[in-house]
Amino acid sequence: MANYTAADVKKLRELTGAGMMDCKKALDEADGSVEGAVEALRIKGQKGVAKREGRSAENGAVVSLISEDKTSGVLLELKCETDFVAKGEKFQAVANALAAHVAATSPADIATLLASEIEAGKTVQAYVDEANANLGEKIVLDRFAQFTGGYVAAYMHRTMPDLPPQVGVLVELDKENAEVAKDVAQHITAFAPKYLNRDEVPAETVENERRVAEATSREEGKPEAALPKIVEGRVNGFFKDVVVLEQAFAKDPKKSVQKVLDEAGVSLKRFARIKVGI
Repeated sequence: MANYTAADVKKLRELTGAGMMDCKKALDEADGSVEGAVEALRIKGQKGVAKREGRSAENGAVVSLISEDKTSGVLLELKCETDFVAKGEKFQAVANALAAHVAATSPADIATLLASEIEAGKTVQAYVDEANANLGEKIVLDRFAQFTGGYVAAYMHRTMPDLPPQVGVLVELDKENAEVAKDVAQHITAFAPKYLNRDEVPAETVENERRVAEATSREEGKPEAALPKIVEGRVNGFFKDVVVLEQAFAKDPKKSVQKVLDEAGVSLKRFARIKVGI
């Protein structure tokens, strides 16, 4: 039997993120050598990457990175299979490294990001695959947002105190106002709007809402003459649900988000909201 200690197992777990039994087995195979066990786990991990492709990755973390001058920011989601891995330092270090890479390279889309080099001779996709191998779970990078130009801020929300942030919001204002940026980002976290303004809502989506509103009104037996006004009222209600500027502000429901921004003398240029697995 290989000669190793509990401290060796602990060290191997810290180095690789692998489970205790996997670490013990690797140490047995490597005759107690931690270095040999690391290599063995990496080899087995790489072999398992393809096998894990069909598995579900619904846990993970959202990370953010804001520049010192607050004129640019990144929001990035990295997914894994279990919350055990999600709250580990190694997984979060990978997520933060990927966010820093986005900040430095400004990729146009996820395909460009995955094909870019994060280290000499290593693409982001290879970097993610390496994390997949080392952590022993399916690791997925398929969403990020990056804003540059105005005043950028982020708000990160933890659904559980022992987990990393599961919801992240990035906002860009036309001028600096930290308090309003935080308030609006918190509002977006809670109310999950889909669009900034009415112009962003696809025409076919609006027409579908109008058809549903009319059909519902007729089913309810509303007077024919009143239908146009009723339908428009319901469509306006739809806008208040999905358009952030028209939503009732979380901290003061008597005001719209637009009203709060107007009173502060700032404009919300854009926002991004990412919730892990959704």
